[in-house]
Amino acid sequence: MEESGCSVTILFRIAILVLICLTFSGCQQQTTDAITEEDAKALMDRYMEIHNEGTLELADEIFHPEFVLKTPFLPEPIVGIQALKDVITNLRKTFADFKGTIEEVVVKGDKIWSRYTMTGTNTGPLGDLPPTGKKMHVTGMAITRVADGKIIEDQTYWNVLGLYQQLGFTLTPPQAEKM
Repeated sequence: MEESGCSVTILFRIAILVLICLTFSGCQQQTTDAITEEDAKALMDRYMEIHNEGTLELADEIFHPEFVLKTPFLPEPIVGIQALKDVITNLRKTFADFKGTIEEVVVKGDKIWSRYTMTGTNTGPLGDLPPTGKKMHVTGMAITRVADGKIIEDQTYWNVLGLYQQLGFTLTPPQAEKM
């Protein structure tokens, strides 16, 4: 009987410990840098203003000094505010009438999930490729993370091949190696 009483006591103690852990874990403060939907929309509108109007000085206000942009268009992430300004300057030279529009925003914690549209006419070179004079219309998604009220990371997802096709470029398959 002593063994049975000991088992009940151990189980009781374990149950109390679990209850205490659950109680205190629910009371811990969240450490995320949450953003409201209203603030997120305002931040994303300002982000698009930089692209649409070329107001590069605004970048210093809304981007974190450790900002990183990941986009399928570029092989490596863009790191830093000045690098982002350079990308936007080149974008505006390539598509002089560039227009970006945020269509929808969803906020969860410190992340802004957005659906956007980009339009423009290819009036400048696209890297080593000559301008085509053709229009583009691309939709995409982005996950934008905020820290200290500023954008610290932006991951964009959109169809790069679709952009090139709209500009008149074609995909050429690789040549088979001769054996």
